[in-house]
Amino acid sequence: MSTQPFLLEFWDYLAIVVFFGVLAVVGYRSGRGEQVSSVEYFLAGKKLPWYVVGGSFIASCVSSEHFIGMVGSAVVFGVCVSMLDWMNVAAFSLLIWVFIPFLLAAKVFTTPEYLELRFNSLLRQIFAIVTVISNVVAFLAAVLYGGALALQNLFGWNLWFAIIALGIISGMWAIYGGLSSVAWTDLFTVAVMILGGLAVTVFGLYALAGEEGTLLDGFRTMIERNQATTGVWAEAVQSNSQNLAGQDTYNRLSVFQPATHPIVPTISLATFIFSVSIWFNVLNQFMIQRVLGAKNDYHARMGIVFAGWIKVFLPLITVLPGMILFALHPEILLGPWEEVKPAADTGYVQMIQSLVPVGLRGLLLAALFGAIQSTVNSVLNSTSTIVTLDIYKRMFRPASSDRHLVQVGVISSIVILAFSIFLGGLVGKLGGSLFEYIQSLYAFFAPPFAAVFVLGILWRRINGVGALTAVVSGFSLGIAIKLYMVFATETPPWLAPYANQASINWLFCMVVCIGVSLLTSPPKAEQVTDQLIFNWRKMNILGDLGDRWYTSVLTWWGLFVAMILALLVLFSGFVL
Repeated sequence: MSTQPFLLEFWDYLAIVVFFGVLAVVGYRSGRGEQVSSVEYFLAGKKLPWYVVGGSFIASCVSSEHFIGMVGSAVVFGVCVSMLDWMNVAAFSLLIWVFIPFLLAAKVFTTPEYLELRFNSLLRQIFAIVTVISNVVAFLAAVLYGGALALQNLFGWNLWFAIIALGIISGMWAIYGGLSSVAWTDLFTVAVMILGGLAVTVFGLYALAGEEGTLLDGFRTMIERNQATTGVWAEAVQSNSQNLAGQDTYNRLSVFQPATHPIVPTISLATFIFSVSIWFNVLNQFMIQRVLGAKNDYHARMGIVFAGWIKVFLPLITVLPGMILFALHPEILLGPWEEVKPAADTGYVQMIQSLVPVGLRGLLLAALFGAIQSTVNSVLNSTSTIVTLDIYKRMFRPASSDRHLVQVGVISSIVILAFSIFLGGLVGKLGGSLFEYIQSLYAFFAPPFAAVFVLGILWRRINGVGALTAVVSGFSLGIAIKLYMVFATETPPWLAPYANQASINWLFCMVVCIGVSLLTSPPKAEQVTDQLIFNWRKMNILGDLGDRWYTSVLTWWGLFVAMILALLVLFSGFVL
């Protein structure tokens, strides 16, 4: 691939300046006066409309690991990487129909607070501390490193300087205006991300089509080359089929993969949904916080439906470029395996270099750094919320004034950002794929809490003792699996994928939580009210769905589910 110096001209710089200028206006206006109370600062005054909830929800989870890492994984593994977006249909559906009603009815600021109401204060504190650690290590540090790596590849910047600059620029609106600034700047950012990301995809398809070809010609060429039946494309896949999926053949156009697949083994998808996906989309404070800040149940639910529709099309900008890059440069997969994934991680930046004309590169850089900015803002705001309300107030100063809590939130944001910048400089020393590094951390943190949360909200017999035992034993099992994989002389190939490890841990935690709960006393009456758990007799989840069929949550959710199912059939390995 081309590695010529990255050139920007006047219109590129103008696009970047305009982007950050508009971002500053949106951040300032939406965050003005938000430090007057904790409800305003941490939950945007509970006044976010559905389109802001949904746009911010997506902007929070799309960052450098998507534009850098997910594109790189698509270069290596093909369309199956889309499952990490499409399989969210299950978690989003549960969030819409089961979890949102209870999280909003409980009137909580944070998910750890809900866990205290449902179980006990010790589980709340453990979850709060683990959330802070995972936010800093798995999100902030990795996102800052990914963005800085792009700057280094683009302009030759020093990595540490790039990390520090990104951290300061990205985090300032979360510190200034709290969730309101974060959510509204996210909405603007996600629009730029989609526009810029689609531009890369379009130029890539035209490059495949040739001078006289159309966009459709380019798509057909991409599909044909990703089938890898002839030429260097077949050679590239065949030479790495064992590394790709642990078997002699590999289908790049199928979303369904064997149990030995490193990223999306099909056998683990169901449990992966109920472990990592539930934890990421529901329990994860930096995702759910904009839902807690929604105007009401309708705006919270419709916001997630809107986010779901964006997820349907997100692979157009996060997976399709990787498949295009493989079609253009299959030689990426012909190098030593340990060099394949790091090389693929640079693919998105090199696509901008080689395919996008001068004049539009500024928009794409704005999209890339907008993605970084939105995630850093969101994680920083949510982490400071948990530090302030679940750790500082709960453990040290329960009688703190509302104004004091906001001040602590601002200070904790600055400290967290500084520490994340430091850790960001160390991520690159771990080696391997950035995207897989983040996903493997998810698979470690998620299963214990996801298991007790799902059981706790659906079954009133689950108690705090069972939940606490499951969490402690789940983390112990997770550590034991990691140590076994490191020190054992020979390990079964199906245990290597992090999705399989997460599934085993989740099932183990489910059994432990149920068993211990049934062997100990039932929870107290105030821990199993209709505001905290699902009432199977009343079905207390069907209110506030919209006034007309065309504004109904049910209508748009049903279409969203149908679209995902159609895509799964199309890329099942039998149609294309």
